[in-house]
Amino acid sequence: MKRSPLRTLGLTALAVGSVLAGTMPVAAAAPASPLLGAMQRDLGLTAEQAGTRLTQEATAASIAPAARAAAGPAFGGAWYDAASGRLVVGITDAARADAVEATGADTALVAHTESALDATKASLDRLTAPREVTGWYVDERANRVVVTVVRGAQSPEVSGFLDRARAAGPVQVEETTSVPRLFAGDIVGGDAYYINGSARCSIGFSVRGGFVSAGHCGGAGDSVSAPDGSAMGAFQGSSFPGNDYSYVRTTSSWTPSPIVDGYGNGDVTVTGHTAAPVGSSVCRSGSTTGWHCGTIQATNQTVNYAEGSVSGLTKTSACAEPGDSGGSWVSGSQAQGVTSGGSGDCRSGGTTYFQPVNEILSAYGLTLVTG
Repeated sequence: MKRSPLRTLGLTALAVGSVLAGTMPVAAAAPASPLLGAMQRDLGLTAEQAGTRLTQEATAASIAPAARAAAGPAFGGAWYDAASGRLVVGITDAARADAVEATGADTALVAHTESALDATKASLDRLTAPREVTGWYVDERANRVVVTVVRGAQSPEVSGFLDRARAAGPVQVEETTSVPRLFAGDIVGGDAYYINGSARCSIGFSVRGGFVSAGHCGGAGDSVSAPDGSAMGAFQGSSFPGNDYSYVRTTSSWTPSPIVDGYGNGDVTVTGHTAAPVGSSVCRSGSTTGWHCGTIQATNQTVNYAEGSVSGLTKTSACAEPGDSGGSWVSGSQAQGVTSGGSGDCRSGGTTYFQPVNEILSAYGLTLVTG
């Protein structure tokens, strides 16, 4: 399958509920309204289908922990199946099926446990990849670790990496037409923040004391300002490569809000941060391209950007462009992550990765602002 170039959605961000000093938070419209419109446009759904899907996905996410526990050591991954509207749990032992199905999930017999697939991916994470190898991730539905390689790449370094990868476990190689790069964007208008008075990124989610965003947007100590030039604060922590997350501590003039900018479609109020399973719909907000939706295709992906590899990203079919970096991803009203990078654009479509928000909250001991 032909794929477009990967890149991180660099230095531009999603303005999520941060407000200028002295202003009041914008009142939120119905939480699902911006998601429904974008899901209809990007996933080819009717309004009724989009609403039904959101309800089904919320159910799938809520039963996923119990279904995983019921599978026990036979757990082989879980995903939302759009055709049936249900959570599917892979199991390596058919004897576990009744217990898993009692939680409300469907089951599928698979060859490899999630722990075995994660161990294979971890082995790859310890290798040094050549530039032509663009990333790797656990494909839960395929029950394999997928390695993406630039089409036609046949160097000894690539062959050696793939040989070591296949020796590590169940690995499937897929070709891509491009290599990842950072989405460094020009300074443009919109709901954004600026780093050291020049580069632009989008706000991810409000936390107590500030907001989270992408790590490649700035380093600890870099100043952050609003589009009107007023000071917002500074980066208190940043991790990139390896991870792609950051924490900006804002001044007392700024009030953290649970609102995510819907860019004219109605804003979303974040009510929590439950991770959605593979197969779920997910929507993102960014200061360059606004609202766009897709589905979650894989979790815990390693992406090999030119600037260095990043592990633990979530792969999606949503599009994004330079300037969207750091912006918010939501599934229903649940916060999912902040934009890292990807390939393609919002004219022809593409692949985009986000850094899960739960890892960011844990890394810095932060509390998400919810409504």
